[in-house]
Amino acid sequence: MSVVLAALTSDPNLLRCELHRLSSQVLLQGEQRSNAVGVGAYAQDEVLLRRFGSDDELSLDSLAPPHESEALLFHGGRLPVGLSLEDNTQPFRARRWLFAHQGAINGFAQLRTGLMDSLPDHLQRQVRGATDSELLFALFLRHLRDVGRTDDPRLEAPLAARLLADTAREVAKAGADAGITRTSTLNLVATNGSLLVACRFGEEPLFYTRLEGSAECEPCGVTPGTPETQPAVGAHRRRRTVVVASHVKRTAGWVELAQGTTLAVGPDLRLAHLPGV
Repeated sequence: MSVVLAALTSDPNLLRCELHRLSSQVLLQGEQRSNAVGVGAYAQDEVLLRRFGSDDELSLDSLAPPHESEALLFHGGRLPVGLSLEDNTQPFRARRWLFAHQGAINGFAQLRTGLMDSLPDHLQRQVRGATDSELLFALFLRHLRDVGRTDDPRLEAPLAARLLADTAREVAKAGADAGITRTSTLNLVATNGSLLVACRFGEEPLFYTRLEGSAECEPCGVTPGTPETQPAVGAHRRRRTVVVASHVKRTAGWVELAQGTTLAVGPDLRLAHLPGV
């Protein structure tokens, strides 16, 4: 199963610090070593993607962008032989949106044509690869478009979460209507740099936690003995970060997202749950 990690932080300058804090808590690979790894982050008005062929040398510290960023989305998984890294590696990006999917649509070959036909032409053209995950992203973008909020910087996190859940519901219904009895795994995560939403649909777990401020940071050299007059001390005490992860080393301090539940995190980092996918 692929690996997903997402973070939304209150202080874009300290994202690298928060990733370092996570190094003892999360894993960047599952049982099978990934051959397609991607990470997306934000640099003011730019959305930057990096893609790798393997995660052999990856660490949480290596994921940190060289610039400040409010959010980060990582995905590591295996692509079948013959699929290009460029077109099929997650996370996928459209304008400000980053999207990742952990799992698989069962019966995808049977459902693909019908799901594609539900997309407007411009979103059909956007699906360049062969994965079910990219099509799921296009369906989510269609839901955003239908309510006229694709590029709205004031989009409310609960609404974005509901539309993400609607995407999972749509695919589940298509499978049921086609007589596909095995449930798909649709763990979906999306961010536009201001909010973070995650949906769990399937047996594979998805976890989240909220990192609170601390006056210690190894990368910045901040220790309990650093004078309070140093600006870095106050900044590190005030930082807050919400993290979503599929693979954790231990569950202490993490909350497992309930099956069929969607998590919504807004710019204020308040958490809200929407039941009933």
